Amino acid sequence: MSTSRHDHVGIDDARIEDLGGGLFAYIQPDGSWFINNTGFLVGRDGVTLVDACSTERRTRAFRDAVTTVTDQPMRVLVNTHSHPDHTTGNALFAEAAIVAHEATRDDVKRGFPPLNGIWDPVDTGSLPPAPPFLTYRDGVTLWVDDLRCEVKHVGLPAHTTNDSIVWVPERSVLYAGDLVFAGGTPFLMSGSVAGSIQVLTDVIAPLNATTIVPGHGPVCGPEVITDVLEYLRFVQDTARAAKDAGLSPLDAGRETDLGRFAEWTDRERIVGNLHRAYAELDGAAPGAPLDITQVLTDMVTYNGGRPLTCYA
Repeated sequence: MSTSRHDHVGIDDARIEDLGGGLFAYIQPDGSWFINNTGFLVGRDGVTLVDACSTERRTRAFRDAVTTVTDQPMRVLVNTHSHPDHTTGNALFAEAAIVAHEATRDDVKRGFPPLNGIWDPVDTGSLPPAPPFLTYRDGVTLWVDDLRCEVKHVGLPAHTTNDSIVWVPERSVLYAGDLVFAGGTPFLMSGSVAGSIQVLTDVIAPLNATTIVPGHGPVCGPEVITDVLEYLRFVQDTARAAKDAGLSPLDAGRETDLGRFAEWTDRERIVGNLHRAYAELDGAAPGAPLDITQVLTDMVTYNGGRPLTCYA
């Protein structure tokens, strides 16, 4: 079983999208493994950044891109969650207050185990860990001049156990982190399928955001929420039927016809998502730890034994 086709893109393919009124998205195609989006908000006296990148080179390119828009100091960096594609570059923003949920800090401090052979080799650089040092439990309000920016923990495990959003109500712009993937397969190994459905339904959709900056993929509108929800419910339905049939998550993934979702990048994530859905069917708490090595090894097996495609 092979993964869906990727467009081989480099750091130079990243682009700034002007969302209006000092709000920007930094979009990194093709949005697949470890190629995330970030954002920044420019005020009269400084810049607020939303997430770093997965490698030193990519984060330096992001910093350089910001300086093409403004020479204001970078005062605040918000991490939407703890995954390394959004936090590895934190150390390059030494002048900024790094802000996140308290569980994001805990995860970044713990670090992630070495997983050799899972992905194509990536040069992450030589940055030291830089966990957030200004944390919250529920949320915090940031001000960009007189523009209110609401940083909110979503309340329960979803993509991870520590997801936050940055919501700019006056502009109807949402920086969604990895709660939203556009054109790529969502990944719930660290979070909860059921929790993601609840967060998208009860937290994200009611905002009625006009513009959404997803964690991966192009800037989009609220229609993407329907797409993600359809995939997540598909995962749940597949898990119930496959578990009743006695299939392992790997075998269930191999036998699953992904339909239109097969065109999304990184379709091997179906296996990791089924592992999470099986755990929830067994009564595991949302976000309860899985055997990460087993889950990722199964995904490589689904991929024909080849490392997962990564252009970071």
